[in-house]
Order: sequence, then structure tokens, then C-alpha cells
Amino acid sequence: MNGFMYDRQKAVEYAEVWWNDYNPAFPQFAVDCTNYISQCLLAGGAPMWGEPNRERGWWYRNNNWSFSWSVAHSFYWYLKTQATSIQATEVESAEELYPGDVICYDFQGDNRWDHTTIVVTYDRAANPLVNAHTDNSRHRFWTYTDSAAWTPNIKYAFFRING
Repeated sequence: MNGFMYDRQKAVEYAEVWWNDYNPAFPQFAVDCTNYISQCLLAGGAPMWGEPNRERGWWYRNNNWSFSWSVAHSFYWYLKTQATSIQATEVESAEELYPGDVICYDFQGDNRWDHTTIVVTYDRAANPLVNAHTDNSRHRFWTYTDSAAWTPNIKYAFFRING
């Protein structure tokens, strides 16, 4: 499972196709951000692992899934600590990210990670622009300062997907 080849372009292409719609091959959640990002990573070749234990790994199969597949907080911890399937490196700033990388958001700054996006392109000043679900967004500025959920206490986590 280690050493997978992550195809950033395929992840971004998926993100662009499905940013404002829902792939019928997967469940749709009221809070769908992490489910959508998981689908993007899967399209890029990220390997699933841990089935059938919902508390272990990152996976989706037969209309069942791990918590890390669909819950922002669980996904954050999976990326931060996982050494089995998805290899991710936490970096210091959004400027270190490439299309296909992931940003996690803790809007309240309380260490409960609330939201997940995928970098898809850059603006003219080379700032990352992201796509997301829940409040479906395409090419949104990564800071989310225009979001009703944004607070001055916000924390960000920047993950470069290796592979």
C-alpha cells in the first residue's frame, strides 16, 4: 500500500467535474465536504485501507465507509497520523501546496476540525483556490474569510499528498 502514485491531475479533474453535483456512485451527506474530498483523492489513486472497521483506515465500499472518509475531524487526524495508505505531509503554509493537496479548517479554533477542501488551481498572485462541498464552491480563495462559518479563531492545516 505504501508508495502509491498519486495522480494530482485526476484528483483535480474529478474535483472540477463534481464540485456542484453529486456522483451517484457514492452517498450524499448533509455535510458532504469530506466525502467529496475523499472521492477526489480516490480518483487520484489514493489507496483505501481498513475495511470493514469504520474506526480504522480510510475506505468506502458497498455503501459503507470509515469515519475518516466522511467526517472532517476524523479525516484530519487520519492525514496527520496515517502511515499505512495515504501518505500526507503537513506543511506550514498554503503557498506550499499544489493542485490535488488538501486544506483542513477548524473554524472555531477549538481543535475540532470542521471542513475540508482540495486545492485545484491558483489565482494571479499564486494563492491557492479550492473546491468544496456542503456549501458547494469552485475556485474559492483558500482562507474562507467570505464564509459565515469563518471566525477570527480559525486554524488551518495544510496537507501535501505524497505519491
